[in-house]
Amino acid sequence: MGNLLAIVGRPNVGKSTLFNRLTSTRHAIVSDTAGTTRDRQYGKCEWGRRVFSVVDTGGWVVNSDDVFEEEIRKQVLIAIEECDVILFMVDVKNGVTDLDEQVAEILRQSKRPVILCCNKTDTNDMQYYSAEFYSLGLGDPMCISALSGSGTGELLDAIVAAFGDKPDGPLEEDIPRIAVVGRPNAGKSSIINAFLADDRNVVTDIAGTTRDSIYTKFDKFGFKFYLVDTAGIRKKNKVNEDLEFYSVMRAIRAIENADVCVLMIDGTRGIEGQDINIFQLIQKNQKGLVVVVNKWDLVEDKSNKAIRFFEDTIRQRLAPFSDVEIVFASALTKQRIFKVLEAAQRAYNNRTTRISTNKLNEVMLPIIEATPPPSLKGKYIKIKYCMQLPSTYVPSFVFYANLPQYVKDPYKRFLENKIRENWNFTGTPINIYIRQK
Repeated sequence: MGNLLAIVGRPNVGKSTLFNRLTSTRHAIVSDTAGTTRDRQYGKCEWGRRVFSVVDTGGWVVNSDDVFEEEIRKQVLIAIEECDVILFMVDVKNGVTDLDEQVAEILRQSKRPVILCCNKTDTNDMQYYSAEFYSLGLGDPMCISALSGSGTGELLDAIVAAFGDKPDGPLEEDIPRIAVVGRPNAGKSSIINAFLADDRNVVTDIAGTTRDSIYTKFDKFGFKFYLVDTAGIRKKNKVNEDLEFYSVMRAIRAIENADVCVLMIDGTRGIEGQDINIFQLIQKNQKGLVVVVNKWDLVEDKSNKAIRFFEDTIRQRLAPFSDVEIVFASALTKQRIFKVLEAAQRAYNNRTTRISTNKLNEVMLPIIEATPPPSLKGKYIKIKYCMQLPSTYVPSFVFYANLPQYVKDPYKRFLENKIRENWNFTGTPINIYIRQK
């Protein structure tokens, strides 16, 4: 299971700067290209041998004076409920403020490990000022500078120590874990109940009634897997209306614990921004994907033309990763719900597809010869050999070239598309690496 770290604190203490510093160790995962600001508030950090997820709550605050403190309070409560470790950030230059004291009070009452982090201690003299934060009652303040990076090594050691060694739970390894994700009210719990044919999850029409990852073993009709459902009743009094931040946190949890994600889209509303955000989380975590257009029984125009138009629209929005199965289903009438399970099983199986080096070179080298990488600065790039890496989490291919640094992303996508055309990798991501031969 993934560990989750939340960075909380009032505005302008440097949460995003620290977030960028922690996550840029794997700069491919947090990039500023795709997605919205929301998308950038989640990333992965690697320290030693541990990889954990970081959530920067700052991206979700609505900037208006009257709701400001209330918003921060809500987020701290959600973070406490959802995360394994809380990083509480304060600013040495400003000292202890009223808002810091309010946040500290909530954190003292929580059962979660809290790390108090004093930012902007750029000089040794500034460290003396950190002493006043002992008054918050959260233990020793750790002095760092998110901007220059001083002190972040010790901070990361403390974070990893606070996670401890969490056991993965008694799950059989070789059967797929399938998570059903989607924005609130897309019908996630209904489809799981349709699979299980009992109302084990409390299904209501109120968006956001589910909480906590639950694994349900599914073993019938020749299928065998775990359903990762983010189910359980949410404490209503704690989180009132902040559903978007909440649903993103839930989705992160479910996606990280799954092998294949079933992305539910509401057929009556079409594909929306929030769906794309969740899709990007699935992509960042390199999970298999099946798209389900739910509530198809409520859609008036069910002609083949309408289906094709819907499919094309979804593929355009998900591009360049558009090699996924799209199933039109209805959780309520149970129409085509087993197609969903079959598609998920196929996406899982496709991840383990192995192509012999011999066969790969036989097919790919003539394609590369016919369409070589574009020359850059008058230099010609030659790819002489390729192979699939053994035992990787997702299928990964290495192409050996004389000037690997000149092979850009569009050409990598071209290679990926050619691999997909010749072998079946539907629903699973592929990694393409270019190395020095």
